[in-house]
Amino acid sequence: MEFIGDDDELRSKTVSHRRRISFTILLLLISFSTMVSGSIDESGRRVIEARTGQDLIWVVQLSDLHFSVHHPERAIDFRNIVGPALSLINPSLVLITGDLTDGKSKDMLTMKLNEDEWLEYESVMQDVVKRSGLNKSIFYDLRGNHDNFGVPAVGSSTDFFSKYSINGQMGRKGNVNAITVETSERKHLFVGVDTTMHIGLRGPTNLFGHPTDELLSSLDSHLSQWDNQSAKPVAKISFGHFPLSFTALSRSQKSLKDVFLKHSISAYLCGHLHTKFGKNLKRHHHSGGISLSDNDLFQLNMRQSSAESNSNCSFGALLAADFWEWEMGDWRKNRALRIMAIDRGHVSYVDLDFKSKSQKTIILPTFPLDSRFMSTSFARHKYECQHMISSSYDTIRAIVFSHSLVVEVVARVYDSSPGFDNLVMEAPMRKQGGDTSSGATFFSVPWNYRAFEDPLPDRFWLQIEVTDIRGRLTLSEMRPFSINGLSSKVSWTWNEFRVMGCQYAALYYPILWSALYILLLVFLVPKCMIVVFKKQYTLKKFIAKKGPITLVLWILQDLCRMPVVWFGYTAYLFYLIFFPWFSGEVFTDSGNRTYMTIMGWVVSSSGADKKHEYIGQPDVMVLVIPHVIFVVIPSVVVVCCLVAEREMYKDHIRTISGKKEDDHVHDWGRKKRSQRRSLLFSNRRLFRKSLLVASLALYWKHFKNCWAIARAYEMNVVHYPGYSLVVPLLLLYVIWKSHKVP
Repeated sequence: MEFIGDDDELRSKTVSHRRRISFTILLLLISFSTMVSGSIDESGRRVIEARTGQDLIWVVQLSDLHFSVHHPERAIDFRNIVGPALSLINPSLVLITGDLTDGKSKDMLTMKLNEDEWLEYESVMQDVVKRSGLNKSIFYDLRGNHDNFGVPAVGSSTDFFSKYSINGQMGRKGNVNAITVETSERKHLFVGVDTTMHIGLRGPTNLFGHPTDELLSSLDSHLSQWDNQSAKPVAKISFGHFPLSFTALSRSQKSLKDVFLKHSISAYLCGHLHTKFGKNLKRHHHSGGISLSDNDLFQLNMRQSSAESNSNCSFGALLAADFWEWEMGDWRKNRALRIMAIDRGHVSYVDLDFKSKSQKTIILPTFPLDSRFMSTSFARHKYECQHMISSSYDTIRAIVFSHSLVVEVVARVYDSSPGFDNLVMEAPMRKQGGDTSSGATFFSVPWNYRAFEDPLPDRFWLQIEVTDIRGRLTLSEMRPFSINGLSSKVSWTWNEFRVMGCQYAALYYPILWSALYILLLVFLVPKCMIVVFKKQYTLKKFIAKKGPITLVLWILQDLCRMPVVWFGYTAYLFYLIFFPWFSGEVFTDSGNRTYMTIMGWVVSSSGADKKHEYIGQPDVMVLVIPHVIFVVIPSVVVVCCLVAEREMYKDHIRTISGKKEDDHVHDWGRKKRSQRRSLLFSNRRLFRKSLLVASLALYWKHFKNCWAIARAYEMNVVHYPGYSLVVPLLLLYVIWKSHKVP
């Protein structure tokens, strides 16, 4: 009987335990859905319903993770930091914009996918999803160029992205994927676009985004999915890996920018450039400028200059289209994470750095907007057309994410015209609505926004101060704002301009052909003057008739009188233009070699006809331009210096050996010239050594290029004899000829 009693008691405890487990699971499911719940409508569109209780959503962006077998700390930190951070932030979406794995050898030269890195990525993401308490379906990861190294085709055995990424596991196979986050007042459409090349080359000639006409058509369709089908306003955001400055045009010369402007998206989120070029890698685009398809090669400032506003406030008036391009920092070295919010249509973000400090409290002001990076012409139009201003202007608003209970939030506005110490407004902010999530709270405070109207977009600055229950103070970054919708001017540094302000896909051929034409003119024009026009320029003629043109023509004609050098360089230039530079393995473990020209790598298409096509243009510019600009041209300059020095020294020897000292004692001018020339060539050894050092520097630069290419594409000297040997041999020949002069 005791046994039976014990069994009943055990059964009772088991049932009770199961009930507790069921209740816990129910609570977890409820907590998963407190922020978002998802569904697919009759048209196949994925829609998430935000449960914030406000016309407000926020998402998280991460980029350039570069998980590497050689740097395990990247994945370890991601596992330990991002999971808890997402649990605190509880976003509607998590966007991971490319370069999930590194795909590089330890010496950074061999670039091909490593399956161990992808297994690690899959494991880490499973753990992050579990720790965050979020639904896996709200994670969207994109393919970056590092995730495409050496992949001959999507779905091939080396296409680890399709196998191990979240998008691949969730069945999101297309290059364009869309999801809508809906509040009671607005739809928020997010469209991810994968513009990696359809045939993935190994690096370094895999650097640019390559949208096709089919992809642009699909992007256009996804961005227009709610047009004329929704009574609610629609905010549109696109995200991808490549900045527009590193994105090529399609075959029909169309661009991502054209599609984005057509649909008036709010922002394009991207990565790729990390932060080594600067932290202001942001760019404003508007329809008033020249489009990329009209050969817009440069944008000198972060914001394109535009004409004075002449807003048409009539109903249905068309507005000038514009959008922001926001590149974000990398996880690889900087442990960066971005939170972006859309508050009643106003888009704002905050970038976090988990490398330098832990984030106990995060503050994201959502209104007023930062006039440097967030205001657009639409905001200015709304203000100028007073009847269109909504109630969203009536309060200062911010989201606070905190591990501890927040006891006080204060908004402060400073007037910077007399100095930042001039506090013009200080007001406590109040919590709005119920708990939006476990660690996120929405605060606001009413204000008289008209008191801050000013023609200067950076006169007034906003800062939010948060105090938690432990007494810790956290201050937000001070941000300028403009109620008028005006924009502050922020200038790029040189490094920021050269990666964000230059359209490299359009610049490749102008740079290349300009350099090659100059080199061809250097060798062909002086030769034609000698052979065709019978015009001779010599050292004596230069001495008699000094001038820069005479000097240049004399040196170049002397170069033409060295047949080996002239024919060698001329033939080499035509070789660079018309022939393959080298052959190498561009796919992972394929065993098939292909060759590279200035137009790209020549590969066979996957169709039945097996046609040859050029891929990797303009990506090959990372090899072509440095070789032409930093090897070929400097070698020609050094050769010209050696030729000029050789001829001047020969003339000096003839002068001192062919005349007696007392023949021209009375000719003081000629005697002084002879003395100056003797002084010059008494230091001939030093001058020669300088040219020799310059030659050695060129050898070293060229050797490094050859070594990097050999490691990247598994080559030896047999696979690139012209590229590797011609320039060094010509330099050696000229040095040898120069030293033969007694």
